[in-house]
Order: sequence, then C-alpha cells, then structure tokens
Amino acid sequence: MQHRIIVLGAGYTGAVTAGRLARRLRPEDVHITLVNAEPDFVERVRLHQLAAGQDLKPRPLAEMFAGTGVEVRLSRVTAVDTERGTVAVTDADGEADLAYDTLVYALGSGWTDHGVPGAAEHAYEIASRPGALRLRERLARLEAGKTVTVVGGGLTGLEAATEFAEARPDLRVTLAARGGLGDWVSPKARAHLRKVLAGLRIEVREHTDVARVESGAVVTAEGESIRSDATVWTTGFAAHPIAAATSLETTGSGQIVVDATMASVSHPNVYAVGDAAYAMGSAGKPLRMSCASGIPTAWQAADSIAARLTGGKLPNAPLRYVNQCISLGRGEGLIQYVSADDTTRSFSLRGRNAARYKELICKGAAWGVANPFFKMPVRRKKVRTAERGAARAAANATA
Repeated sequence: MQHRIIVLGAGYTGAVTAGRLARRLRPEDVHITLVNAEPDFVERVRLHQLAAGQDLKPRPLAEMFAGTGVEVRLSRVTAVDTERGTVAVTDADGEADLAYDTLVYALGSGWTDHGVPGAAEHAYEIASRPGALRLRERLARLEAGKTVTVVGGGLTGLEAATEFAEARPDLRVTLAARGGLGDWVSPKARAHLRKVLAGLRIEVREHTDVARVESGAVVTAEGESIRSDATVWTTGFAAHPIAAATSLETTGSGQIVVDATMASVSHPNVYAVGDAAYAMGSAGKPLRMSCASGIPTAWQAADSIAARLTGGKLPNAPLRYVNQCISLGRGEGLIQYVSADDTTRSFSLRGRNAARYKELICKGAAWGVANPFFKMPVRRKKVRTAERGAARAAANATA
C-alpha cells in the first residue's frame, strides 16, 4: 500500500516540500497530495507590487506539478484531526475527510490587527492575494493628493511604502513606525533608507504607536489624528488558527512546536514548516516568520520524511540566516547582512545592485517552486516495507 503524504498549503514552503518529496520518493511507494484553496501559486513577497498596480506572472499549480506525481487538490482546510489522522476539507463538491500517514502542515500565517480598534474594519492588508487586490482597487480610485498611510516600519512596511510612492508619486505616502526608521539595520544602511524615502517624498513618523484606525484617519496613542485615505496595516503576522484547535503542541501564538527535523514534538507523523512552525535555528534562537526561514525548513522536513521512510540518514543542515533583503521600489534596494542568529552585521549592499540582488532572490525562489524536478536524482529511493507498515499501523492505532 502507498504511504499517504498530505501537504497543507501551497505557498513557498508547502510547494517546495511537496516537490522535494516527489523528487526523493518513488510514486509507487507514496501518494503525495498538495491541498490549497487557490489554483495558483502566490508570490507573497511580491504582493506589495500587486497592490501597487503591477501584474504578476500567473503560476497555476496544476501546471507546476504536472508529471511530478503530486496530486493538487483545490480545497479549503477546515480542521485537522491528529488522533484519527484525517484532514477535513471543503470545495466545490462539498465536504470530505482526507486520511494521511504523514502530514505536512504549511498553512503559514496571515495578517493580524493585534486587537487595535478599527484596524480590521478600516485598514487594508497585503499578507494575502485577495487583500492585495482589494488595496490595488482602492489605490486606483484615489485621486492625486490623497494620503496613503502604511502602519508598520518592518520589512513589509518599508517595501509597501516605497512601492506605492514610486508607482503613485501623485499620492502622499506616510510611514508610521513604532520604533526608529530601520533601527535594526547598520548605520550606513539606515542612512540609505532615509535617503531613499526622502527622495520618494515619504513622510516618516517614527516612534508612533497607532491606537485606533478610523475611516479617514489613524489616531496615535498620544491622541493625534493623522489623515489617511487608505490605511495599510503591516505590523506583523499571525499563525493560521487551525493548528491551535488540534491536539498538537503549539505555542501561545499558535505555531506548532517542532524538533530539529521539523516533526511535531507531540505527534511525530506531523511536520510543520514555514510560519506555522516554532523551530529553533542553529544559533539556538527561534526562527522568525519569513521566507528566509521557511524554505530551509521545507528542505529539512522533506529530507527528514524521505530519510525516515527509506532508512536513510537524517539531514543535519544548519538553519541559519545570511541576510535580510528589502526592495525599495523597482530601482533601489537594501541587503543587510546578518549573523547566523539574525544579528545585524556592519556590512550591507545598497542601491541598484541591491535591487537586482533582491529581484534575483525573488525570481529564484519562484523558479525553485515551479521547477521541482530540475535537479532530478539518478534514482528515487524505495520506501522500506517496515517503515510503511509501521506508519500505517500507527495511524490505525490512533483511529
């Protein structure tokens, strides 16, 4: 009998995991199902570009995984039953339960309003394609002289503010940051940020804590009202809520606690990758939610699953950081180099070369997802009968 592997979510981490598993395991031994609510792969790191009015290349999942042996199922995940080993989904045909022997949870994260009054009702988010499209429509309707306020001074906020200001120089763009502008990057990098934002005429409101969002303004903790015809909320992400509703061991934020192989510490046949995982990096610190963290965890999970099923050696690749890549419009960028634990180093790459570097990173990530079989090994490994039988027996025992 085939070992049933279900991957939930076809973002960067889910798609990479599914493709890497198909590359390492024989289709006669395993059946891999990739479950996703949307038919296309979404380049999340480019959603600020989509919101700014740029058209992104469509990447249908059915085409990406054609001929790989991965079954793409367009369904929305509604629940996971780790005791029965099933996933509840709903689609155009109704509701169904999918049984698994191994589950890869890659549902990722979405935006969060952090409980700020009015943010959910009046602010726009760009953590999802539907959210980016809603903002795109809103920006297209704004007349010259109107104000766009981006709340959040992290990577997403910086990329969004500069993209909007470059695409729509007729609008007034304001960036509201709780801390100082780029206070986590090196001094030269910080100076470059200030220069680029000033050149784009972006008003920067540092050390500004937004306490409330209204239909035409944001109100600070000090009571100041800042005009805002479109408010964009980029203050961080929250893990998808489904994991927290299961018997999996999760953190208070809803991330699944995993070991070094990305396996759940409470349910070894469940793996979590990307923003869904609470994983420790090689430097002993938790990995932050980011594409830089996600793809290495996907490699680790896929290689661990393949090793356990085939009797191979478990991977021991370090989960570490190298740099933080920030686009500042289409022609400017910033690459801040960091240590393994994400601590800022003194060196950074700035300007057009940094923009080209960031573009190569984005293209490379999307290309790697879309071409899972480019580096096909000479021979896929056979799943050992003992491993297949043990996994099926374990699944039946908890049913």
